[in-house]
Amino acid sequence: MAKKKFRFNPETLNYEQIDHTLAYKLKRFLIHIGSGVLSGILFFILFFVYVDSPKEKQLKQELEQVEAQYKVLERQMEGVQLVMTDLQERDDNLYRVILQADPIPLALRKSTSANTDYYESLLEKTNRQIIASTSRQIDQLSRQVYIQSKSYDELAKLVKERESLLEHIPAIQPVLNKDLTRTASGYGWRIHPIYNVRKFHYGMDFTAPTGTDIFATGKGVVKKAGWGQGFGQMIVIDHGFGYETLYAHLDKIGVRIGQRVNRGEIIASVGNTGRSTGPHLHYEVHHKGIPQNPQNFYFLDLSPEEYDRMVQLSNNAGAMYD
Repeated sequence: MAKKKFRFNPETLNYEQIDHTLAYKLKRFLIHIGSGVLSGILFFILFFVYVDSPKEKQLKQELEQVEAQYKVLERQMEGVQLVMTDLQERDDNLYRVILQADPIPLALRKSTSANTDYYESLLEKTNRQIIASTSRQIDQLSRQVYIQSKSYDELAKLVKERESLLEHIPAIQPVLNKDLTRTASGYGWRIHPIYNVRKFHYGMDFTAPTGTDIFATGKGVVKKAGWGQGFGQMIVIDHGFGYETLYAHLDKIGVRIGQRVNRGEIIASVGNTGRSTGPHLHYEVHHKGIPQNPQNFYFLDLSPEEYDRMVQLSNNAGAMYD
């Protein structure tokens, strides 16, 4: 039997029995139930946040192991990258220099595949940042290995063609000039003999009597043989491998367009045609369309001492003949 409850009535100065209504009892019941539910929810939240379940503990351990493996993988890739960098430097600064090949552009070496959608999809997966970063590094490294492999294939081909290159590259003086007395004007800024102004001279001039033999300086194919504006009678020989030589102010031409010639073969004779102030040969060497200093291409018929003297003579000459 429930206890009876009383309250003091100050007006009557008596204790009167409290008789609770059903609504009051229902309200009290709901308050007790609500506080209990709220306490339970708070307890559940605290437990869920601060206490790991056995499954969560296992997943965290697996994640730590995966991250440790990725770190080891990254260190390994860094080591491989160092080796690849060394190979690239030797490729550009040694092998390609020796074989006179252009270096591979840096942009091509560092390029990766354009599969950006694949990278974006990785970002949506678990542990996405590590996976995406590692995948990018692997992709880039694979691309660099491929480029390096193709480079070595090209170098191997160049090695096989080395003998042919040595036969074709300009390597002697175009006229008999062992005593170097015919060296008149070298490559560089000179005083133009006709206009009397300072002008860049893209070749070398050799003085010689009209009719003096002119030799092909390397194996090749005659690309032009005839009159050229300013050059008079002239010949251009395509030696392959990006090399061309030009012979100007000729008297007589002894070859025709398309004819194959060998180094040392007589192709023409010295003359005084075109814009020329006296019998001489104007000789130029071009590599991939860019004029080169011809004095760097006499290594087959000059000793080091003769070469030094020829350089001094060509540099001291202040005027040109064309």
